[in-house]
Amino acid sequence: MCIGQSVGNNGHNSIDDVKTVQILLNFHLEKQPGRSLLKEDGIAGTSTLAAIEEFQHRVVGMKKPDGRVDPGGTTLRTLHHEIPNAFTKRRLHGIMIHATDANISKYFPGLEKMSAKGIDKPLRQAHFLAQLAHESGELRYAEEIADGSAYEGRADLGNTQPGDGKRFKGRGLIQLTGRANYTKYGAARQRDFTTGDNPKLIAGDADLAVDVAFWFWMGHGLNALADKDDVVGVTRVINGGTNGLPDRKAKLARAKCFLVP
Repeated sequence: MCIGQSVGNNGHNSIDDVKTVQILLNFHLEKQPGRSLLKEDGIAGTSTLAAIEEFQHRVVGMKKPDGRVDPGGTTLRTLHHEIPNAFTKRRLHGIMIHATDANISKYFPGLEKMSAKGIDKPLRQAHFLAQLAHESGELRYAEEIADGSAYEGRADLGNTQPGDGKRFKGRGLIQLTGRANYTKYGAARQRDFTTGDNPKLIAGDADLAVDVAFWFWMGHGLNALADKDDVVGVTRVINGGTNGLPDRKAKLARAKCFLVP
């Protein structure tokens, strides 16, 4: 599930777990008339504890609420199952809990096009967003930190001209790397991403940073692996190996909590 330890009265109350419960509780505000929107700050204060108890009383139906949310417990299951279906900024923030509000707002308009781009089922979306979260540091990076010189002369990437390594370094939320791939993506979108400063658009334009991830996912047939819930297979296609697999699995578990009924 999406919390590692208990939250609330006598709970462990780690910041991430408390923030997750706060986000989940805010999905259910209309079921608790009179309750204010919780500040999603990861602090298990009096407002959060009261909101847990009220949710347990009004929604879970507990006669004696204990004010505690346990991994795998009834309260967490109810919070999960009652999430509205719409893909919202709050849902995205629940999946990428360390993303800044600014980056959530920056990339959400592109990401909400998932269904239209063919990533159209909850499990597919969970795998896509989990991998994207790992690859981008939860929307922190849309461009490779290294300068790309390591790719210089890489004929397998189409880097055949001087300076291609740096010019066509990894960009996008799932990174596009190498002249050949920039050319293929440009052909698919009928745009030029190889001349002048155009390669930089892949990272500088938020919609393109998201769209190139869609293009990679669909072009490599990753929906089929996601449908099998094959996180190792998806990782191998994206990474070429299994680097970061524990983190990818953890992010997938969180994405499932917020997306998969």
